[in-house]
Amino acid sequence: MSKRSKVVLAYSGGLDTTVCIRHLIESYQRDVVALLVDVGQGVDLRAAAGRARKAGASEALTVDARERFLCEYAWPALRANAAYQDRYLLSAGLSRPLIAALLVKTAHDCGADAVAHGCTGKGNDQVRFDLTIRALDPQLKILAPIRELALPRDASVDYAREHGIEFKTDTRSPYSIDANLWGRSIECGILEDPWQEPPEEVFLMTSAPAAAPDEPAIIEIHFERGIPTCVNGRRLDPVSLVRVLNEIGGSHGIGRVDHIEDRLIGIKSREVYEAPGAHLLHLAHRDLENLTLTADLLRFKKTVDARYGELIYNGRWQSPLRYALDAFVEETQKTVTGRVRLKLFRGQAAVTGRESENALYVHDLATYEGTDSFNQAAAEGFIEIFGLDLVTQARVQQAHGAPSSKASSAPRRTATRGAPSAAEASSPEKLVAQGRDRS
Repeated sequence: MSKRSKVVLAYSGGLDTTVCIRHLIESYQRDVVALLVDVGQGVDLRAAAGRARKAGASEALTVDARERFLCEYAWPALRANAAYQDRYLLSAGLSRPLIAALLVKTAHDCGADAVAHGCTGKGNDQVRFDLTIRALDPQLKILAPIRELALPRDASVDYAREHGIEFKTDTRSPYSIDANLWGRSIECGILEDPWQEPPEEVFLMTSAPAAAPDEPAIIEIHFERGIPTCVNGRRLDPVSLVRVLNEIGGSHGIGRVDHIEDRLIGIKSREVYEAPGAHLLHLAHRDLENLTLTADLLRFKKTVDARYGELIYNGRWQSPLRYALDAFVEETQKTVTGRVRLKLFRGQAAVTGRESENALYVHDLATYEGTDSFNQAAAEGFIEIFGLDLVTQARVQQAHGAPSSKASSAPRRTATRGAPSAAEASSPEKLVAQGRDRS
């Protein structure tokens, strides 16, 4: 029986974490328990566990956390419309606090005094792992061999070959990819040049919009208190529901994002994402909120939603602020029940209908037909009171000879004689000619 201390490693089955096993054994003098968490990434967990043991892990444990991932992490984020910088639906950002929590639990269960991950010192995942672990158990040591030993990917490949470590990866692929049920992120390779269009080879969950079906797809999503429960009238468990939407949305090229992102550590990075199911759910949920929440509540909730997304991105899932925001969001979702109809066609998804028993859209008030119950006579008095400050300002300024509007005194610009105007320089004919020259 080894007397060495145990460490629980968040193991993915890929090159970096496989190399981490041997480093933890040799450089850190630890017995390694490899923990494989299934969040729908599509990895053969049994084969991955075998690789972990061959690399030297004393144990390789697997946890099916797919439903927990959706119910406890993705659904709260959906109810908060959480999207970092209005683009990224936080697929990796949501899975990391769950994996970190399972690391802590496993360490407690097996008597380990440390946990480990394979993150580099340049990305966001290291923050998400470290902060969650520290919030749940500050006494646990956190080991990060790739970060602490400053190991570039080519060095990991060489190390694995020198030590006869089996790993499953295509070393010829330049891309770094992370995937789960909620979406897929792709970076590195040609994507590091923000001018280059992402090649089709980087996409797996979505078809190219140009190759999507010629006929649109019509789907209906039903929500209960902000949580999706049915697709096209069929009640589904969370995992099946997201899988169905991923398949339908992906086949129509829905959910691709090409984004220049501000990382927490202070650099900009080019990130490519695909999240067809999450995209459809967010689109439908926001529309149903528009139907069932008051204007004041919607306006304030947008601020909460943006902050919620930032907290997830920055690894602060376990923060008191997130708990408090959850209480607010929970209150807002009491009336967000109903169904939304969407049309999907060649990379685009649009809401074409929505209904709810809690709808604040009242036909008698909105209609211009004879059944109109709105008191139009009240509008004149309302407008007079609502605009009283503007009228008062105009009267005071005019009484003192001051102009009531700066816009009327703005100088007019004229084109220099002989030089082409901006409109001429960018005329369609000019642009077409330039395009021919460049081609």
